[in-house]
Amino acid sequence: MVSGMVGRGTALGAALLSLLVVPAHAASGPDTDRGGKGAGTASARNTSAAPAPDTAALRAALRTALANGAPGAMARIDDHGTVHKIAEGIADRGDGRAITADDRFRIGSVSKTFSAVVLLQLVDEGRLSLDAPVNTYLPGLIDSRITVRHLLSHRSGLYDYTNDLFARTVPGFEAVRNRVFTYRELVDLSLAKPLQVTPGTSYSYSNTNFAVAGMLIEKITGDTVGEEFRDRIIEPLKLRDTFYVHPATAIPGRHAKGYLRPDEAGGALVDSTRQTVSWGQSAGAVISGTRDLNTFLSALLRGELLSSARLADMRTWTPVNATQGYGLGLRRRDLSCGVSVYGHTGTVQGYYTFAFTSADGKRSVTSVANVSNTGAVLNTLPRTLEATFCGTPPAAAARSAAPRQTAPEREDIAPDVVRD
Repeated sequence: MVSGMVGRGTALGAALLSLLVVPAHAASGPDTDRGGKGAGTASARNTSAAPAPDTAALRAALRTALANGAPGAMARIDDHGTVHKIAEGIADRGDGRAITADDRFRIGSVSKTFSAVVLLQLVDEGRLSLDAPVNTYLPGLIDSRITVRHLLSHRSGLYDYTNDLFARTVPGFEAVRNRVFTYRELVDLSLAKPLQVTPGTSYSYSNTNFAVAGMLIEKITGDTVGEEFRDRIIEPLKLRDTFYVHPATAIPGRHAKGYLRPDEAGGALVDSTRQTVSWGQSAGAVISGTRDLNTFLSALLRGELLSSARLADMRTWTPVNATQGYGLGLRRRDLSCGVSVYGHTGTVQGYYTFAFTSADGKRSVTSVANVSNTGAVLNTLPRTLEATFCGTPPAAAARSAAPRQTAPEREDIAPDVVRD
């Protein structure tokens, strides 16, 4: 029901109208749920009849992250009112404090889902059109063929400036740790390079898309991105661990420190906790906690933040690979047990985050490792999704099943740079 939606200033009439008509592209996009594999099956398996989470397998995944170089790793599952918290390792290499699932952290590109929700609320309010050229609102900024929908689905073709900023990991980070960028400066870094794909044709992940999204939010509302996050998402959902402090550098309250691995083998980890994240802003600068991210994604998938038409837009998928799709600021991942889950991954210097929920929003998990620039750690986090949503496989099936081939994970910053 529209009356159940939260968020500031949603126009009731516009939202009611949007519930009556789902645009043709929402049904005829690249795929509207699970790449044609059958939305009914996925939905059925995302109900209370799903197997219980395998918390032992989840803990094993976190321990593998530690074995591969993460100082600490944590996860929280919210499952139909039952909470599981698991943590391994340390939050602070200086004092040895143990990490907990209640520590705050930088969520990186999970911030993109926050930005997408704000823009889709503006669509519900009649203040923005997904299929209008971005230049309608920001005249002359980018290629005139690029629409708002292209930005949010990573189909604009805009070059990702982070490939250049962080081609060399630690020197790149130290060069921007305390720097404050304007959105226009970030976009100009991208525009120095040609488009990577023809707008609207295919997926090409780029932080530039969500820098432009931040510009749109501020131009249309007259408020800062932080104010819109607070008024539309953080306060209505009572998120107590979520902050947008840019350009301040500290994480408020109890938090896990983040550590950046140098490119050079054997180099000492760099404490990257304090930074402006000005290179990311609306693409990656939110601070949060496991409880809050589970609450946010659960509310989103239950329809509490957007009209049904806008949520359908958000869940119209562009193929990423054989087991993943990208909607509008939202990822879909298809697991080995036939379940699809929805959320986002996040990389910011010192932190990897996976935050996903079931189709009905009733089971959610956020898992975090407080290290980055290490593929060995990043590639352990998908196992936390399998453990949470697929449960314990039957012994016979576990013995006979062939290893599942999945694409290696890519960081959400400098996505074209392969990390070992």
